[in-house]
Amino acid sequence: MERPTQALGRRGEERAAEFLEERGWRVIARNWRCREGEIDIVAVEPDGRTLVVVEVKSRSGTGYGAPLETITYAKACRLRRLGTLFVRERRLRPPRIRVDAVGVLWPRDGECELSYARGIDEW
Repeated sequence: MERPTQALGRRGEERAAEFLEERGWRVIARNWRCREGEIDIVAVEPDGRTLVVVEVKSRSGTGYGAPLETITYAKACRLRRLGTLFVRERRLRPPRIRVDAVGVLWPRDGECELSYARGIDEW
């Protein structure tokens, strides 16, 4: 049985994928896993030149901070390494790899709010 936080995360990832696709991005993988960790979404920008590893953070409220505030520099660096592993496994040769994040705030009584951060691995 799925826990409420798992269901919220799944819904958030679904909404984040829709958000990217609405902007012309092509989602090529979801919940990709390897020994080192997991990537929520792997997508390609509309120009086809940049492969983007997307971390999705979903919350039902801001009691513990906004969704994107929970992503640390170490997490962004780890996602970059995972992106490199993904590219090797799939034998891809994108000109660029970037790590972005989508925050999904989904209050129990309202519409979801999305926040987007580009290049979180470029501190």
